[in-house]
Amino acid sequence: MIAAEALQQIDQLLGPRGYLDRVEDLKLYEYDGSVDQALPELVVFPRSADEAAALVRIAHKHRIPIVGRGAGTGLSGGVIARAGGIVISFARMNRIVEIDLANERAVLEPGVVNLEITQAVERDGYFYAPDPSSQKACTIGGNVAENAGGPHTLAYGVTTNHVLGLETILPDGTQMTIGGKAPDMPGYDLTGLLTGSEGTMVLVTGITVRLMRQPELVKTLLAIYDTVDDCADSVAEITARVITPAAVEMLDGVMLRMVEEATHAGYPMDAAAVLLIELEGLKEAVEEQADSRRLQVLPGPRGSHCEVGHRARTTLERPKERVRRSGASEPFLLRARWRGASHQSGADAARDPPDLREIRPHHQQHFPCGRRQHASHHPVQSSQAR
Repeated sequence: MIAAEALQQIDQLLGPRGYLDRVEDLKLYEYDGSVDQALPELVVFPRSADEAAALVRIAHKHRIPIVGRGAGTGLSGGVIARAGGIVISFARMNRIVEIDLANERAVLEPGVVNLEITQAVERDGYFYAPDPSSQKACTIGGNVAENAGGPHTLAYGVTTNHVLGLETILPDGTQMTIGGKAPDMPGYDLTGLLTGSEGTMVLVTGITVRLMRQPELVKTLLAIYDTVDDCADSVAEITARVITPAAVEMLDGVMLRMVEEATHAGYPMDAAAVLLIELEGLKEAVEEQADSRRLQVLPGPRGSHCEVGHRARTTLERPKERVRRSGASEPFLLRARWRGASHQSGADAARDPPDLREIRPHHQQHFPCGRRQHASHHPVQSSQAR
């Protein structure tokens, strides 16, 4: 039970619209994307790192357990308040503080949605590489807490490979900054230690990340197989040929038909499995990797035939813009809209729905946590923790 003195101090710090204590509101915060549930006693919404630190000091003084919370998209139960206490939601700390293209860096508050980082810099030819499956909703603070990955992990690594600095709060409320914009800071790698610590050591209130230049050329292949074994073996064959795709994703027949029935993206309903391969980099290197000497791409009646050493029935190929996936229902090549042709005209491409821009409606629909109390503020996209 939270002491009356602690509640009074929190009310003075945040005001009556800065926290939730009614059971009907708290129930929105008793779960995440996993199956676990536990009801917190209080949910608070700091607007700055100083307010978050003050809340931690109050909790420390009164021995109240705390849990940091982001968008609640995690599957590990990391934001579940198992011991009750206070959930600190970073929904209102959602600013992109600085974009430093000269040094290829961005400074972010933990409530910034992952995809919004790339959208903020893509016109200048940059992107943020880690792309978890819940990219349209999950936030950078939660990505740091869980060391999130994504389909492009093979080429770019996970979150810890792109986080250079952190602003943190220790369990006693002390604020500490580690790392920074420099690529190799002296001393212990505390940034690497805390990234992936799942909120057990610190709360994160600021993140400095590495931005990357967009590749010169991106090519995609959709290899269609009659057996799952052939599809799986092709991945090993690609690696054996010293080809490192930016992303490789396999869909078996069951998942393939589920996706096709839900989206009508044009996937072959009779296939046992498909392999989605994305190659990117310098134009010459991508062309070399995708040509017939490396992937054995040969002309065929439905586009291109790709043996890749393991009897792919058909492979379709076309250049495309960088596409991020947002879960099993939208593999990272979904918007390529394969229709049994190897290329898509400019007119057809223009008709593709601009779904990557519909971040907030999707987030409100699928992750309603805090929607009611934020009606007059920023929609919940929070951040931190797990």
